Amino acid sequence: MKIERRYDIDWLRVIAIAFLLIYHIAIVFQPWAMLIGFIRSDEISTAIWQPMTMLNVWRIPILFYVSGMGVYFALRKRNNIELLKERAKRILLPFLFGIVAITPLHMFMFQDYYSMGLSYYPHMGHLWFLGNIFIYVLIGFPVFYGIQKGVFSKFIAFSKQLFSNPLGLLSVNAFFVAEVLVLQPKPFAMYAQTWHGFAIGLLAFFFGFLFMKTGKVFWNTVKRWKWLFLGLAAILYTVRYVLFGAEGPLYLTSIESNSWIFSIFGFCHQYLNKPSKILSYLSKAAYPVYIIHMIVLYLAAKFILLLNLPALIAFVLITLITFIGCYLLYEFLIRRIPILRPLFGLNWKVDIKKRSETIVVNKA
Repeated sequence: MKIERRYDIDWLRVIAIAFLLIYHIAIVFQPWAMLIGFIRSDEISTAIWQPMTMLNVWRIPILFYVSGMGVYFALRKRNNIELLKERAKRILLPFLFGIVAITPLHMFMFQDYYSMGLSYYPHMGHLWFLGNIFIYVLIGFPVFYGIQKGVFSKFIAFSKQLFSNPLGLLSVNAFFVAEVLVLQPKPFAMYAQTWHGFAIGLLAFFFGFLFMKTGKVFWNTVKRWKWLFLGLAAILYTVRYVLFGAEGPLYLTSIESNSWIFSIFGFCHQYLNKPSKILSYLSKAAYPVYIIHMIVLYLAAKFILLLNLPALIAFVLITLITFIGCYLLYEFLIRRIPILRPLFGLNWKVDIKKRSETIVVNKA
């Protein structure tokens, strides 16, 4: 059986990680950057942060949605035990490697920049969500097993009916609203190593899997009603920003978050569900780049901030250096050295030669 490749979901992963890099760079120019261990610019910029107030309510949840979708695809050619082994190699190994070898490095740079005493301790840093995803896979085992045995067939049939219209799809917000009303996160976008981040991630992971299980129903709905979801998200964001200074009522922010995500799913499904050589490269590079990007970001910030440039120019330069530096590290080290590849979520096999041969054959 030929398994369909969903290129729009690959693009979603790439785009979400690219936005996360930009978001992290923007933190450098905020007054509270040092409080969460970021190097901070002396020149603060509210202009840089304004678009981030829209981005920050969906930047992490969308990754958990995509992760749940990824498990659906993985289970089409694996059983539960094979899934566990595959996720341990792709997620758990890079996570464990990262907390002892990656995250302490950018903390060393932070300590050095502020002339602090250097101290080492393993910590999750920006890789916290990898640990969450692996736990979600373990929690989901009974559900995956039940689905394979047909235990939840009536529930899936009900879901297909529910998600066939926009109001039914928006009804999933009830779970997300309940989550924030119970946990009361302050602010909403405080995901890292919090119960709110764990709970909203688990919900997004579960629904991402369920959306895929409904077949084309979910995708047809978000594609058809993408402008409705976009309009709802824009209205809720405007209310949040104008009336509440970017931190509005939690229940409205939850609905806004999913509205952005559903609209993004719809636009990506309509316009990006097609193969390309660029996507083939970026889909493999995105995960390793995210793992290493904080080191490159801190290095770039250390040198650019010494130039005392206007905040916007410094932001652009740090962004360029971060993306270029991550590309160089991925292309010439991580991708080409077999022993490094599994530590960054890649398989052992270096496929550069094979890819080159394929290109030559295709040209011939």
